[in-house]
Amino acid sequence: MSIYWSKKTKDLLPYVPGEQPKDRKFIKLNTNENPYPPSPFVIEAIKKAALENLRLYPDPDSLKLCQAIAERYGLNENQVFTGNGSDEVLAFSFPAFFEAKDKPLLFPDITYSFYPVYCNLFDISCNLIPLDKDYKIDRGAYVKEILNDNSTGVIFPNPNAPTGILLPLSEIITIAEAVKKKNQVLVIDEAYIAFAEGDTNNAFSAVSLIKDFPNILVVRTMSKEFSLAGLRVGYALGNEELIQALKRVKDSFNSYPMDFLAQTAAVEAIKDRDYYNGNNKKIIATRKKVNDELSLMGFSVLPSDANFIFASPSKSGEKSALDYFSELREKGILVRHFNRDRIKDYLRITMGTEEEMDIFIDACREIGA
Repeated sequence: MSIYWSKKTKDLLPYVPGEQPKDRKFIKLNTNENPYPPSPFVIEAIKKAALENLRLYPDPDSLKLCQAIAERYGLNENQVFTGNGSDEVLAFSFPAFFEAKDKPLLFPDITYSFYPVYCNLFDISCNLIPLDKDYKIDRGAYVKEILNDNSTGVIFPNPNAPTGILLPLSEIITIAEAVKKKNQVLVIDEAYIAFAEGDTNNAFSAVSLIKDFPNILVVRTMSKEFSLAGLRVGYALGNEELIQALKRVKDSFNSYPMDFLAQTAAVEAIKDRDYYNGNNKKIIATRKKVNDELSLMGFSVLPSDANFIFASPSKSGEKSALDYFSELREKGILVRHFNRDRIKDYLRITMGTEEEMDIFIDACREIGA
């Protein structure tokens, strides 16, 4: 550590992203990217926009994008906040809604590993609520902590990551009601909700709860559903008071977070519902096929509503999850392995194209043979 670092910098434990290889070509099934290209309308919009106005600052409020998102979800533009990827939107949420060093923020013990990083950065204490024996979010445990006045708020992904398991809206409502009684905020990170089977019309999204729960903030990304991971576009949906809080934090940090090309492309993406619904249905079908194939090989596969599955080879033979991770990499296939208690026997496997997943399945058969 440098003598020039502040104590805060020395104490940070940064998030570690999935490997982005530069030394050779891999089949990348490790970072939950969408295997299909963006809408053709997006590409055309980027080409046109690249010739216009790049010398000027972008709209700091992303008004056209907020209007397009609001129309998509039946909200008004003042209920939409945009940011440079959902990670930035989440980062703004922590100081906006959760009190530093007061009561703890509640989130699952197995979940998106950026949450404890943000807590450390913003000096927010946290209480990691264990998933139940089936790796599901334990609704009752949250309600107990909230009603016992032992929380500053709640955050979790739905579907959860890295498990991929979806929490039904009925259980989210129970948690939201408890949080509402304490005048606290529930942040629901819906990075993967588009891959919930049958969710074409947002049947499982908490966006439908916003009108009845002014304390719910839904955060979404255009990286997965819309194949725009390279542009970094995220957004939040919620009560106007929550959106104003996010804007206050943003404008105290960086008033121009989203560039002109990203805003332009995102507007076209959010409009092209048919194209993306078609791609995401293909991913859902591929997920079922891979689930079935791994199960036949003896893997234990958790039920997933995301664009990835969480699978353990522990009962399939002598090879461990780490063995599969290492040998798949040698074969040019990247998956994600988390060397942590409770999940070290699992691999998180992003759904690629059908061709890529056929190669993956054949490689798993060879490794397990």
